[in-house]
Amino acid sequence: MDVSKLMFRDGLMAGERILVTGGGTGLGREMAEAFLKLGATVYICGRRQNKLDDTAAELTALHGGKIVGHACDIRDADAIHTMVDAIWADGGALTGVVNNAAGNFISRTEDLSVNGFNAIADIVMRGTFYVTLDIGKRLIAEKKRASFLSILTTWVWSGSAFVVPSAMSKTAINAMTQSLATEWGRYGLRFNAIAPGLFPTKGMSSRLHPDGAGGNSGNSMNPMGRAGEMHELANLAVFLMGQGAEYVNGQTIAIDGAGFQANGGTFYPMLQGLGDAEWDQMRAMIKGTNEKDKADRAV
Repeated sequence: MDVSKLMFRDGLMAGERILVTGGGTGLGREMAEAFLKLGATVYICGRRQNKLDDTAAELTALHGGKIVGHACDIRDADAIHTMVDAIWADGGALTGVVNNAAGNFISRTEDLSVNGFNAIADIVMRGTFYVTLDIGKRLIAEKKRASFLSILTTWVWSGSAFVVPSAMSKTAINAMTQSLATEWGRYGLRFNAIAPGLFPTKGMSSRLHPDGAGGNSGNSMNPMGRAGEMHELANLAVFLMGQGAEYVNGQTIAIDGAGFQANGGTFYPMLQGLGDAEWDQMRAMIKGTNEKDKADRAV
């Protein structure tokens, strides 16, 4: 990310303590970098400690400050509790949480298994709730204020064919965002969400397009004729997490170049014409990517 395009002054987030789930790669890494550059202490979690350590070392070398990686499978509520204990012991309560960890793959729904559904729902819906509940309880008990931000998609407003487990799970987190904004606002806890359009990442591309190109709305289909740039997403995340926007609560904000308005921002236009051979190719590609990820986590 080109940090010179961040809109905010250095030191804006000094004193903030922010956890970014799925912070070792992709969108999570970009947001973590912005928070670190602007002075926050940042914690990132994911399932691969080696990747978290590499990211922390790289970002520290670029910007200084403090960023700490914690290997944690957010599908496991006990593992979350242990991680959050360690974060609290390393300086006290968090002031912000970014629920970014996710999983997704494209599939005809008739080809899904129960295990395939749970592979997504256990991370996106249950894992996000487990993180939010564990940290929220502590903050309420300690009478601390904080901001929670979840990374969703525009499918929360429309649903999306061929990614039904993700669409269902992200919609549940949108409901959580609105519900807790009202229920826990009295405790000084804010809940907002971002619904990004196409911001290409390696992980997305390897699971969401038969040729590995990725995307939920091709550039030619977007009114602005391009994908999003990482600093644009990071700037919005900083605005929602930083000082000065405390009255913004219970909102899900799209950042997609009006892709949702133009074409729904879903996979249907791109995938509805695929035949059996293309779906077989997609399954093989996803299987290969998953096997590589498992091997990386074993290192």
